[in-house]
Amino acid sequence: MINTATRPTKIRYTILAAVFVNVVINYMDRSNISVAGSMISKELDLDSVKMGYVFSAFGWTYASLQIPSSVLIDRYGVRVLYALSLVLWSAATVTIGIAEGFVALIALRLLIGMAEAPAYPMNNSIVTSWFPDQEKASAIATYTSGQYLGLAFLTPLLTLIQSYAGWRGLFYITGTIGVLWGIFWYFFYRNPSEHAKVNQAELTYIREGGGGIEVRPDNKMPFAWKNFGFILSKRKLWGIYLGQFCVASTSVFFITWFPQYLINFRKMDFIKSGIYASFPFICAFLGVLLSGFLSDYLVKKNISPSVARKTPVIFGMLLGVSILFANYVTSPFWVIFFMSVAFFGNGLASITWVFVSLLAPKNLIGLTGGTFNFMGGLASIIVPIVIGYLVRDGDFSPALVFVGLLAVTGRLSYIFLVGKVERVLMDGVE
Repeated sequence: MINTATRPTKIRYTILAAVFVNVVINYMDRSNISVAGSMISKELDLDSVKMGYVFSAFGWTYASLQIPSSVLIDRYGVRVLYALSLVLWSAATVTIGIAEGFVALIALRLLIGMAEAPAYPMNNSIVTSWFPDQEKASAIATYTSGQYLGLAFLTPLLTLIQSYAGWRGLFYITGTIGVLWGIFWYFFYRNPSEHAKVNQAELTYIREGGGGIEVRPDNKMPFAWKNFGFILSKRKLWGIYLGQFCVASTSVFFITWFPQYLINFRKMDFIKSGIYASFPFICAFLGVLLSGFLSDYLVKKNISPSVARKTPVIFGMLLGVSILFANYVTSPFWVIFFMSVAFFGNGLASITWVFVSLLAPKNLIGLTGGTFNFMGGLASIIVPIVIGYLVRDGDFSPALVFVGLLAVTGRLSYIFLVGKVERVLMDGVE
């Protein structure tokens, strides 16, 4: 029963807080392998090439299942699917704690990637349902910041947990947290029109602002190959697809190889490396929040969406190139400084999900989001393996050049391919 009081409630912010926690847990279980990577490689005798494949395995299923999982989102919504996803990937995380070899690690990382595949398209679907257009960028920035804030504060904590409980205990603890939260999510989440505490005034505010697009069993969009073909035929959408691959590439480096870069190449102490590694994540957190709230502020000041939405992304990816300068310094301070500037820029660029909400045909938001996130998933496959081969002789310099060049490519994609920010229209769908 919807509350009919005239003053709008603010239930959407409670929903956003829960999505934020989802993202923190998502990235904790995605990146704990990087914290444990050095110990795993020693105990299980895995060289850099094999560790590259272990880091990459997550992306194989994560990327390949983006589009199928997004079809499920468009048909059935996020409440049950998100709960199942959380519990499954967290259970697989617990199981890594008993892995005894390369094949087992690959298999379990594949399972985690499969279970996490719907997560970001579901996040975008939730924001599309619960937030008006003028608040979308800040909402996306808020939940996206969870990946950076979580890793900023969790990386030293996870390093400390591992120092006491070992790398196996690290996976037992982090996985159990996710299982419990997944159960909570099932009982907590509802669509706006079904939520007991939301009132009509808030619903009206959301809908009049362009939000309130809900996916329910009685409002489902059947999958059709022509729809998939349509979203692959638009240059504007290819601009955000390619851009997402490049934005994700920098993130993938930081959540996979960065701790080993500090320990094995920069010869930093294990505990200190966890502390040092937190600084770039804090900077990325600040970048993504600045980007989202600044972008929404500009929209409210009637700045064109093309300027308000694209400027943080384009400028952020320019800053991302600064990762190259770490090749020319030796001091730990300057290494972390340039890494932090690069990841701050990546944070600025990480509101890219707002373009899915603003550009995709309204009834194909899930499918477009799945394709968009598929490209980010490709980065999680390709980048760890390429870096594994590039650093096999012990030199990380070529790897940083590789990541920096991808940042340049992403910037050019948003400048020349995306063009004017306006929704792509499709006859018979809009």
